[in-house]
Amino acid sequence: MKKIVGYSLIAVVGLLSACDKKLDQNPISDQATETFYANQNDFIQGVNAVYSGLRNWPDRMLNLSETRSDNLYAVSDGGVREWEGINSFHKTIAGNSYVTEAWSGNYSSIFKANTFLENLSSKGPAVISDAALRTRLEAEVRFLRAFYYFDLVRWFGQVPVVEKTLTPAEALQAGRNAVSDVYSLIMSDLQFAATSLPEAYSAAADKGRATKYAAKGILALVHMTRSGPTYDIKGPGLGVNEWSQALTLLNEIINSKKYAFIADYTDIFNYDKENNAEVIFDVQYNTGAVPVVGATFPWLLVPDTWFQFMGKANQGGLTIRPVSNDLLNSYEANDTIRKRATIVSGFTLNGVTETRSFLKKYVDVSKTPQNRLDWPINFIALRYTDILMMKAECILRGAPGTQADVDAIVNQVRARATLDPISGVTIPQLMEERRKEFAAEGTRWHDLVRSGLVESVMTAWITKEDVAHIMQPFHKNYILYPVPQSELDVKPGLYDQNLGY
Repeated sequence: MKKIVGYSLIAVVGLLSACDKKLDQNPISDQATETFYANQNDFIQGVNAVYSGLRNWPDRMLNLSETRSDNLYAVSDGGVREWEGINSFHKTIAGNSYVTEAWSGNYSSIFKANTFLENLSSKGPAVISDAALRTRLEAEVRFLRAFYYFDLVRWFGQVPVVEKTLTPAEALQAGRNAVSDVYSLIMSDLQFAATSLPEAYSAAADKGRATKYAAKGILALVHMTRSGPTYDIKGPGLGVNEWSQALTLLNEIINSKKYAFIADYTDIFNYDKENNAEVIFDVQYNTGAVPVVGATFPWLLVPDTWFQFMGKANQGGLTIRPVSNDLLNSYEANDTIRKRATIVSGFTLNGVTETRSFLKKYVDVSKTPQNRLDWPINFIALRYTDILMMKAECILRGAPGTQADVDAIVNQVRARATLDPISGVTIPQLMEERRKEFAAEGTRWHDLVRSGLVESVMTAWITKEDVAHIMQPFHKNYILYPVPQSELDVKPGLYDQNLGY
């Protein structure tokens, strides 16, 4: 998908991105979109435009999941930063740019998806003679629409369900839907994608497009997330028991033999080994393009002083977002492979020693680009190790399988990290193993919420970690982010703010 992102931003996004400030919904009569879909290539470009909405998703995962979790104690030493309110559970973050971007970025992409699907339905049969191609393109876009809605429901809970392009007047009537309604659309789209997408793509230009196994993997995670506790809030957990449905999908991915558990942990993130056997779905970047559409996430959690120390130009990470002592101390003595691949601990620049640690998993300084917005590395959204560990989680929750199956999966992961085997793995132990395995990949917050551990873990962590006394006491309402203030202001009363803000 290196070319997918680049083409979409150059050729299509300019046509589709003008938006009503309410839900980023253009009126369907917008002249640019009405005249754009004239041939098959236009439809390919339209799909690529929907993929382009993934560009900021890795940054979002690091800003809203990694920073919110117990992996970082994000206290700035260079003035107040946007991430501090995220880290510290401030009640006044409805205007936070990270929160606003999560809402507007996803809805902008959903608008593109809906625009495409409407044009495919009305014009596609006359323009694309290959019915199989039409089905595949529909499935790709429905996969992506589900992906964006799943992102929204995990951050905000209830959100408006928009399945068609809206006029500005219609958008002003689009209130928030129940979480169950959001999931109905997500699951319908993913089920269609899982049935209709190919197992793989033969053309090099199509590398990175969603496959049937990507759809099954995300759908499995949807089932698992729905099965998490409700916390008595209108959040992503519904307390349903769908662990067996998730396990069936995970086993289908495993039994396909399309993916593999790579022996060398560092190879998973190697710039020269992208699209390796671990990767089920990733966000791919087109470096060297004009306009620039490379990655920015590698340096997001890395202070500029470290790049100076390494002889490179400032990237934009500014001041340090320190790794929490709790995460540092959670690594076993022999867990050096994963720790070194993930964390930098200490350096000295101009006689000043930085003793705090930070996350740098995707940074290879030898690959530092000339433009800090153009890093040449993909972000893995779903990988094979995650499939295996999700299977272990489902079994522990009552899906078919044994404790021996769970232990075997966890010990396979531990063996790659040169750690001794363990037995009788529990949910808390599994989540701690996931914590080290996926640190700096943006999964931690969602893992805590889904597992039911977020209240106990974060409450204890704040007590232990917050030496500067800057954090608010944790409350279950902070599982969700606030509805952005900009959305509340468009039509007062259309939305209720999430509790706690």
